[in-house]
Amino acid sequence: MPSTLDVYQKMSALPQGKRLFSIFYGQKAPYFASIHMAVREMRPHFAEITIPKRRSVQNHIGTVHAIAACNGLEAAMGLLAEATCPSDSRWLPKGMDVKYLAKSAGDLYCTAESSPEDWANGPDVPIRVKAALKDGTVTVEGTIHLWVTPKR
Repeated sequence: MPSTLDVYQKMSALPQGKRLFSIFYGQKAPYFASIHMAVREMRPHFAEITIPKRRSVQNHIGTVHAIAACNGLEAAMGLLAEATCPSDSRWLPKGMDVKYLAKSAGDLYCTAESSPEDWANGPDVPIRVKAALKDGTVTVEGTIHLWVTPKR
């Protein structure tokens, strides 16, 4: 069975491939579909998705809801983990620490980043995440902690 990264690389090379991969990923983890994300990039140690500001993800003041932003951060982290985790290991999120820094008044660009050193010091692997507006204003940032163990 091809890896998620293999599927992304093959699909993203096709016309409309990233859009189709975004739908595929939303079906693999159905809750992610609720934010209508678009996968922008996936590679080892980095992933980025966007969440369009639309009514279904807004809060009572008309900004992107904090939980929708966290959902986007977790979606980006999942892509990074799928692209980075060794094939003989499995990963599970075990916690998320985030800070809300500014109003999410537009589309959000959610990124996840790690380094080879982060993965070498497991089983607790910290993934740095942030959500930013198009102008670069960071609205949410934090760390998602993974538990990486050998497959049984």
